[in-house]
Amino acid sequence: MIFVLDIGNSDITAGLWLEANWKHVWRLPTDTSLPQTFYTMRLRDLFLEHGLKTDQLEAVVISSVVPDMTDRVKQAAFLLAEKEPLILGGALYDKLPIGILNPHQIGSDLVSNALAAYELFKSNCVVVDFGTALTFTTVSAAGEILGVSIVPGLKTSIKALTQNTAQLFEVPLQVPSSVLGKNTTHAIQAGVLHGYEGLVRTMLQKIKSELNDPALKVVATGGLSSILPALKDEFTIINRELTLDGLRLALKYA
Repeated sequence: MIFVLDIGNSDITAGLWLEANWKHVWRLPTDTSLPQTFYTMRLRDLFLEHGLKTDQLEAVVISSVVPDMTDRVKQAAFLLAEKEPLILGGALYDKLPIGILNPHQIGSDLVSNALAAYELFKSNCVVVDFGTALTFTTVSAAGEILGVSIVPGLKTSIKALTQNTAQLFEVPLQVPSSVLGKNTTHAIQAGVLHGYEGLVRTMLQKIKSELNDPALKVVATGGLSSILPALKDEFTIINRELTLDGLRLALKYA
């Protein structure tokens, strides 16, 4: 069994690779106010709930874009597996089969995405990651990360519109049939969700144009990668676990 943890700004995604597939994928809160003991106990509970034996863990790999969380999750994973976790970061980048653009600035989750996409296609490709941020990571056929584009994610944009209102309210992530909003919730859904459809299409068109590659492979990933069904034809594949795949693949080069 291989255990990977992707520490993002909103969630920690934990995946257990067993028998050539992701047997379990769990989400924990990314909360800097929670102590390391919370994560230690929560991970142990997850393994116990599913009848999993920690002594069968072969390796643990961690990606983190939240420095304040890295050590406590690393320690929790070490106590769980009794193995030193591999951290996807600068020390490992030179061993990977991809060229890392600005290795001290790029998020390790984006590196993981790029590695998984490159291993999948070995051609020009772009990863569209629908997370806290919406990111576009472009990789060349030679395995070089050519560049990254970042905009606020869907939930982030909606939160920005509602957090300072006099009366807070939830806006479901549902694409309305009309762009003509009839109430506040509908108006935000129309603007953000239909607007993001156009944003993603335009970004992909521009990336294809810059690379002069209309056949560019496009991978959608992230928890919200299926939230905009009208974009389905823009993607070569949708793989919600692409980041986890990259962490698993990084083990080969450690």
